[in-house]
Amino acid sequence: MTTNTNIQLRDIAWIKTNLQSAIELEFSTLPLYLSAMFSLEIQNYSAYNLIRSVAMEEMVHMAIACNMLAALGGTPNIKNIQVKYPTQGLPGGAEPDLNIGLAQLSKNQILNFMRIECPLYLLDKNDLGEEYPTISVFYNQIKQAIIDNADEVRELIKKGGTSNQVGDDIGFTTFAYQEGLDPVKMLCAGIDEILEQGEGKEKGDLITSSEYEYEESHYAKFAALYYGKDYKTPEENIPLTKENEPKFFTGNPIGWPEVVNTLYVPSDGYEKLLTIDPNGTTMKTAIEQFDTTFAEMLTNLDLVWNGSQSVSWPSFGKAVHGMVDFRVLSCFNIMRTQIADEVVKQIPQLYPDEIETIKKYTDLTKPLFYGPRFINTNQ
Repeated sequence: MTTNTNIQLRDIAWIKTNLQSAIELEFSTLPLYLSAMFSLEIQNYSAYNLIRSVAMEEMVHMAIACNMLAALGGTPNIKNIQVKYPTQGLPGGAEPDLNIGLAQLSKNQILNFMRIECPLYLLDKNDLGEEYPTISVFYNQIKQAIIDNADEVRELIKKGGTSNQVGDDIGFTTFAYQEGLDPVKMLCAGIDEILEQGEGKEKGDLITSSEYEYEESHYAKFAALYYGKDYKTPEENIPLTKENEPKFFTGNPIGWPEVVNTLYVPSDGYEKLLTIDPNGTTMKTAIEQFDTTFAEMLTNLDLVWNGSQSVSWPSFGKAVHGMVDFRVLSCFNIMRTQIADEVVKQIPQLYPDEIETIKKYTDLTKPLFYGPRFINTNQ
C-alpha cells in the first residue's frame, strides 16, 4: 500500500523537483574533482587527464539534466545552487552515508570518488538500505516516474517550455519535440547516458557501449588511479565483485603524480585560519577572487538556459572562460604561498571537531598550502 502511494505522489511536480536536484547533484561533484585535479604539481600526468575527463562529462551530465527540466517546462536554477563543503551525502538524498569535502588528490579521496560513482552491485551491503544508495538508484526513480506519467510528459514536451535547450551542436543531448520520436524514450535515453558514463554499461562491465566509444566509466577511471593500473578484463572468466576488483585493474601502470599538499577545506572555509595567518589578508583576497569568479560562472551558466537567445551563447562563452580562470586562480594564486609553520601548529586548536578529518586528507608535517573553497557568493 505504501509503495502505491509513493508512486502516485511521483507526479510531474515531483519529477521537476528531482531533476533540479539532479542538476545540483552533478554540480556538486565538480568542486570535489577539480580540487583534486588542481592539486597536481605538474598537470600533464595520466592522473590529471583521467580526472579532467570525468569532470568534463559531469558538466555534460549537468547540461543534460538542465535540458530535461527545461523540456518539461521547468526552469533550471544554476545561479543560486548552494552546496556547502564538507557535505554529508549528495543533493537529492543520494548516498547519505558519504561524508566528503574539498581536498588534494590522495588515495583516501579517490575512495570517496569511487563511492560517488559506485555501481549498485559493488556497493557495501551496509549501504543497501538507504533510499538512494547510489546515483543510479536516484536517477532510475526519476526514470520510472517519467514512464508512469508518460502521457503528461509527452504533452509538456510537445508544448515546450520557456527555458532554452542547449548544446545539440556541441555534444549535449537535447529534448526538443520532434515529430515521430517518443519524448518519453528520449528522456529515458538521456538518463541512461548519464548512468552508463558514470558506472558502466551493465552489471559486471565498467566500460560504456559503442555509442560512447567503449570508454571507461567514471568508476573505472577512479579505480585505475587507486590501483595504479588501467582497467583490464581478466582472462579468467570471473564476475566482477568488490572482493576480486583488483584483478580487473592489471593493465598499463599509472604513476602516482606529485601533489601539492593543500589543506582540506574546513567547514568555515578557512576563516579562523586566515584571521591569524600573517599572509591572511593577501590569501583571503586570492580565495575570494576565486569565489567571485565561481559565482560569475554560475550566473553565466544560468543565463545560457534562462536568458534570451541573444545572450545565451555569449554567456556560455563567458562561463567556459571562467572555468579556465579557475586553474589560474587556484594553482598560480591560492596555492603558491606556503602557510607559516606557526599557523599550521594551531590548526588542531582552531578545528578540534574536524582535526581527524583534516589529518586524513592533509599531511600537517609537510609544507602546507591553501586550496580553493568553491563558495558561491550569489544570494
